Amino acid sequence: MLVPLENMPDESRIWIYPCNRKFSDTEIESLHQKLTDFTQQWAAHGKPLMTSYTIPYSRFIVLAVDETEGNQHVTGCSIDASVVMIQEIEKEFQVDLLDKLNVTFKLGEFVSHKSLADFKKMAKEKAVSEKTIVFNNLVNNLGEWREYWEVPAAESWHKRFF
Repeated sequence: MLVPLENMPDESRIWIYPCNRKFSDTEIESLHQKLTDFTQQWAAHGKPLMTSYTIPYSRFIVLAVDETEGNQHVTGCSIDASVVMIQEIEKEFQVDLLDKLNVTFKLGEFVSHKSLADFKKMAKEKAVSEKTIVFNNLVNNLGEWREYWEVPAAESWHKRFF
């Protein structure tokens, strides 16, 4: 069952898929339809999940599931279904959403996506700093996402590169 993201509790479990490029406006429209269709029917053992999604910066797909008391918990099969849907999006739009060896960060207001090796090199060359805003895609729930997703590199796992 799809609900507005702002109505989801902070404890909601999330999955963040950073895209290697910005989605076009046309792609965003199509993504909204695909993600709405998926989240409205997303279930675990035949029971509907309380779900939501967002596409921040036209660069990320964030899926959320409310597993708080009284709601169905996500299962391995339901997680697998979401990964299959993400893989279908990758193929259709010719994008990379599942490669975890990339870093997404801000250069001013511009969102950049680089390989981990390139980000390390940029840190050594001082093209990015501990103050660079990075997207910490390792956050586990909606509350962490709301508070700690966009943070200075010094406050995330990225700090080891400085």
